[in-house]
Amino acid sequence: MKRSRLTTRDGFFIFFSFIKQQYFVCLYLIYRRLGMRFKHYNQRQTTLLPYSFDDFISEKHPVRVVDQVVESLNIQPLLKAYSKEGNPSYHPKMLLKVMLYAYMTNIYSSRKIELAIRENINFMWLTGMAIVDHNTINRFRSNKLKDSFKEIFKQVVLLLASEGFISLKQIYTDGTKIEAQAGRYTFVWGNSIKTNKAKMLIQLEDLWNYAQSISHDDDPNPEPPEFKEISKEVIQKTVEQIDAKLLGNEKASSKSKAKLRYIKQNFEKNLQKYEEQEALLGERNSYSKTYTDATFMRMKEDHMQNGQLKPAYNAQISTENQIIVNYTLHQNPTDTKTLKPHLENLKETYGEEVFKELEDITADAGYGSEENYDYLEEQELTAYVKSGITKIEDIQH
Repeated sequence: MKRSRLTTRDGFFIFFSFIKQQYFVCLYLIYRRLGMRFKHYNQRQTTLLPYSFDDFISEKHPVRVVDQVVESLNIQPLLKAYSKEGNPSYHPKMLLKVMLYAYMTNIYSSRKIELAIRENINFMWLTGMAIVDHNTINRFRSNKLKDSFKEIFKQVVLLLASEGFISLKQIYTDGTKIEAQAGRYTFVWGNSIKTNKAKMLIQLEDLWNYAQSISHDDDPNPEPPEFKEISKEVIQKTVEQIDAKLLGNEKASSKSKAKLRYIKQNFEKNLQKYEEQEALLGERNSYSKTYTDATFMRMKEDHMQNGQLKPAYNAQISTENQIIVNYTLHQNPTDTKTLKPHLENLKETYGEEVFKELEDITADAGYGSEENYDYLEEQELTAYVKSGITKIEDIQH
């Protein structure tokens, strides 16, 4: 069978057929592309009238609520924190709005707040496009706002009461421990101070008895100090008498002389340190060297079921209709001793008239004590506070 030969004419025909086919394919693709429709897009498009941030925020957006509430407040207590001298400051209303809205949206870091002011349209609207750096934000909430925040908080609560969201007639009180930003191993214990002072007293008495035992027969026998409580006077008097006994006495050992030198150099200094620590302790049993206001408290168990002692504060909160109406911070780790000062703070914050309108208080068994029940009865408050005693027989006895 003979194989057909492809002539030159046939080759040109096939080539031009292929070119023709590709030409129509290209025309079709161009048509399809030209036929697509997109909305106009130009990042650098200018407008005849400038945009307003107010146009981009809906009428019911929470940021508008923050703006309206702050505008209705009396910020005179906050203005007292500012000086008339120096460069003009950012308006405290603007900074207060920024802080409230930042905390409302779970933004607490000053650097993240600064970033939001630069990038978030809601913050831009609140600041009027002013760029506030993180240092200014920190100074505002740490220094400027510190003394006036309770007054501002009170005004907001009373505003909610006037709008009918709360009545301030019944409150629910509970507490939680907030860990302080302090080292776990910076503790000072009251019992440890007492132990160290007792050891100092024992060392003085032992060295006194030793000096008496080696004294010469013809030496006068001075009246011994009272080793009941350590004091600067006891240390000085005892050291003088021991020094007179050991000086020039051949029987005195080098060890006893070394002890006396240590007592002279350190005891008064150590006693002064212990007295300063006891002054910081007050009625507490511990405090942190880093933050002396923090007390070591047993925190709730971690994922390994371990309860740990950490420097912390006992925060007490009263609410109504899930709205916080009062807060206090305490150094006492137990809730039992915080109820009375917490309610006294509520009375001081809102005044006698508002406090007299209070009718009911509800709290858990952690607040159940005879002292608290007597106080609530004196204030004519109906107490829904569970007692720590569960048996009726125990209550009767």
